[in-house]
Amino acid sequence: MIGVTVDSVHLYGRDEHRAQARDPSPVARRNREALLLALAVLISCFGYAYTGLATTGRIPGGFAGFAGAMVCLALVPHLAARRWAPYADPLILPLAVLLSGIGLVLLYRLDFSYSERYSSDPTASNQLMWTVIGVGLCVGVLVALKDHRRLQRYIYLTMAVALVLLMAPAFFPDDTYGAKRWIYIGSLSFQPGEFVKTMITVFFAGYLVIHRDALALTGRKVLGVRLPPGRQLAPILAVWVLSLLVLVFERDLGTSLIFFGLFVVMLYAATERFSWVLCGLLMASAGAVVVGSAEPHVKGRIDAWQHPFEALHSQQAGSDQLAKALFGFGSGGVTGTGLGQGHPELIGFAGRSDFILTTVGEETGLAGTMVVLMLYALLAQRGLSTAVAARDPFGKLLAVGLAAALALQVFVVAGGVMGLIPLTGKALPFLAKSGSSLVANWLMVALLIRISDSAGRARAVRARAD
Repeated sequence: MIGVTVDSVHLYGRDEHRAQARDPSPVARRNREALLLALAVLISCFGYAYTGLATTGRIPGGFAGFAGAMVCLALVPHLAARRWAPYADPLILPLAVLLSGIGLVLLYRLDFSYSERYSSDPTASNQLMWTVIGVGLCVGVLVALKDHRRLQRYIYLTMAVALVLLMAPAFFPDDTYGAKRWIYIGSLSFQPGEFVKTMITVFFAGYLVIHRDALALTGRKVLGVRLPPGRQLAPILAVWVLSLLVLVFERDLGTSLIFFGLFVVMLYAATERFSWVLCGLLMASAGAVVVGSAEPHVKGRIDAWQHPFEALHSQQAGSDQLAKALFGFGSGGVTGTGLGQGHPELIGFAGRSDFILTTVGEETGLAGTMVVLMLYALLAQRGLSTAVAARDPFGKLLAVGLAAALALQVFVVAGGVMGLIPLTGKALPFLAKSGSSLVANWLMVALLIRISDSAGRARAVRARAD
């Protein structure tokens, strides 16, 4: 046994040396990033020009401004990464820029149809402004946060602020589309839940680093499954209760699912205990049954999910959105109708939020939908790859949590639009019209870049020492 262990260690050492030898230099990483960013800008500009040609028969008058904005949105964070995060993963930033560019193209396409059908105001220019703010925040984090481990000092303060923000919408009287997600300050409004998921991820990462041994090594076996002890079960009970409170008082199904799912994923990553996943699934199911049968808004979403086509005859506004979305996906087929050639505006206001994925499905088909989902999957994969490369436990768990938060939000949005789960009303990351979501997602990108830079820097130091 000892010989096998020693041989395994030597083999691991040789593999690590080979990986270090193949590891590109900081300059090579940033050059790769520059090439990928140029490709992302070209794709976005081509989509913008093609949409204008398809809808109006000419290249949009604002094409030069859009192209210049995309170049700046790619160039500024790239230069910041070269200066303050030279060892960062070269794929994270290009993926975020490409998804943001696709979102701007889709909103420009929807603005044209919405203005004709509903005489509504354009949103693409507003989304571009929020993209600039998000990229600015990303650059600011890279400049100000030299080491992600500094966040571990403020985990309890972060959690306290997150809880205040999470519960704040419940004290505002107005509902928006049936849920209370927004905080209103004068004429301004924002969704605190979009920032809360990042703040809670920071807290969970710091908390689990401290208590992971107690969570992983204690408990009794029941039917072959080691269940966590009562004292260590308290955190998951608290998160479960908070999720139910959000669901009851704010009727925000999406935030509740992401909040609870994120904690379970990070618990499993920290402890490798399947019992935590089992407890989480059982508690989530129990809570969903109770709230789904008692809370009218949540019950209505479940009924619309179970019988989408019956809602076509309903007089309630928005109840037929899922049925129209399914028709849109069906009419798109494999290759789609072409940008500007479909009718995604028939879904109504939600076409610019979670149902923006229907525009992708109808006008670019199954092929385009799979490309968009693969971009999300690749961004989440880079987050998990960053977690594997990180040398400190806090960085590992933080990267896992950020990747899981992105993946969970894409799942609850795409799953709701496609009829796999009830609709949640959350914004599709980077694509949908939502300033809060866009800025919060760029904050997540900045943290992933910082963690990956720390991991690459540590690997380079070890390689020089060897």
